[in-house]
Amino acid sequence: MPTKTTMTKRKRRRFSAEFKARVALEAARGVKTVNEIAADNELHPVQVSQWKKELMERAPEVFEAAAKARGEKKASEEREARLERKVGQLTIELEWLQKKSKELGL
Repeated sequence: MPTKTTMTKRKRRRFSAEFKARVALEAARGVKTVNEIAADNELHPVQVSQWKKELMERAPEVFEAAAKARGEKKASEEREARLERKVGQLTIELEWLQKKSKELGL
């Protein structure tokens, strides 16, 4: 058995979201087995399976977020249009009041 001084501790690897997504999508396609994908990317097969599972569970969130963003944009546009109408109304009222005050000599 190797002693503590002769064992080298492997540095923990960190993977980007893009890498995880690529691997998970490859696993979801099913063209290659999880073991083949793991071997190609120097990963443990369990890790590939976990990323695939997370992708499949969270995929609906992508479309929910897009729908929510569209709804927020529409609400923002409606609010902006309402405010523009109000500004127009107030401008007309101000001009009318200025005209009337001149007529009355105020």
